[in-house]
Amino acid sequence: MPLPPAAVAELQHLFPDGALTVDAGERLVYGYDNSRRQRLPDAVVFPTSHEQIVSLVRLCRSHRVPLVARGRGTNTTGASVPVEGGIVASFERMNRILRIDVDDRVAVVEPGVLNGDLQTALAPHRLFWPPDPTSAPFCTVGGNVACNAGGPRAVKYGATRDNVLALRAVAGNGETFRCGTPTTKGATGYDLARLLVGSEGTLAVVTEATLKLAPLPSAKRTLRATYGDVAAAANAVARIMAQPVTPCALEFLDDECLRLARAYGGDAIPAAGAMLVVEVDGEPDTLDAAVDAVARSARGDGLLDLAIAATDAEVTALWAARKALSPALRTLSPNKINEDVVVPVSRVPELVAATRAAAAKHALPIVCFGHAGNGNLHVNLLPRDDAEMQRAYSALDEIFGAVIRLDGTLSGEHGIGLAKREFMPRALDPQALSLMQAIKRQFDPDGILNPGKLLP
Repeated sequence: MPLPPAAVAELQHLFPDGALTVDAGERLVYGYDNSRRQRLPDAVVFPTSHEQIVSLVRLCRSHRVPLVARGRGTNTTGASVPVEGGIVASFERMNRILRIDVDDRVAVVEPGVLNGDLQTALAPHRLFWPPDPTSAPFCTVGGNVACNAGGPRAVKYGATRDNVLALRAVAGNGETFRCGTPTTKGATGYDLARLLVGSEGTLAVVTEATLKLAPLPSAKRTLRATYGDVAAAANAVARIMAQPVTPCALEFLDDECLRLARAYGGDAIPAAGAMLVVEVDGEPDTLDAAVDAVARSARGDGLLDLAIAATDAEVTALWAARKALSPALRTLSPNKINEDVVVPVSRVPELVAATRAAAAKHALPIVCFGHAGNGNLHVNLLPRDDAEMQRAYSALDEIFGAVIRLDGTLSGEHGIGLAKREFMPRALDPQALSLMQAIKRQFDPDGILNPGKLLP
């Protein structure tokens, strides 16, 4: 139903001078995300301060109007789609880096800061913020916080939750609060900051984040190993992760990925049963030893070839298959379904086998690639027509079932949103789910914050 006239009048007062739009064409831009789901909001606002957010949340609670906080809509699960209409708060104008503290290795930022812009600002200080999703050049820190974004570097440096120290936020009851501390150690009460990270804007609207920074490594080396089959590659992953040197990226591609990438990118991409691309970072005087340790672990039964890049051109060549994969998948299936499930590293071969079984049963192309060092694989279902799209949902149900049986979970970095909400009772026991729902009611008693997401 449309916004009450009184709510519109209050919005016009709170967001003057182009900070509010009710134009249908402009609202359309803020009604969809990278999941390809869409719903038109009733209004879009562009806050610039914490105080505005406090007033906005209280306005929405007073009028029982849904409120969806939005970064740049790069998420793939429908988490930022306003499924019940209401108001979208776009944080694109709340994009200031408030402070970079080199001595304490922290940055304090507003939620609309782009991940890539933050990295650019940190580089002269020889620091970086570890989360590096594929969309880093144009996704926001607030969106990274909402979905607990990760990326290849998470294998060494952790995902967003591991790199946020403190937050300022407004709960769904309209109360403002701070949680966490700008220190790397803290044992004072419940860890509300870690609770908010990954909550997809269903508990509170984050207005400020204090981020943990890491020293920028001086050097990086890239290795590529090809194997006869998936099991050999998975065993190599286990060996690599068991030795003392933790790579900063450890990417896996199955044989179907390589076949598609090779068809798209040419013969420079190897034909193999599976492939690992490994990056090791550090200081020049220790890097050779680190690379040697990783290379020794990569060698073993099933290895076909191991290459170590010596130049930037060789690095580009080693990453060619991974870079060619996304456009190759889009060419095959514009409607691809990209899920980011997680299983223990030792059970990756079983997960790949389960996806192969589902692909054969449902006559559907399915490929696996992703962050092998975390056991976080992107399982891509590639329906090419309406009939295959219908079969894809049945296959997805079976794959999620296999993930749970393998002691895994539904998402490593994309979140739940709308796409996986119905599967949550299979991933969590009833008691845990009940506690989560109670937490939601405590933070957001009227259910106005991002309704219809995350929890069933």
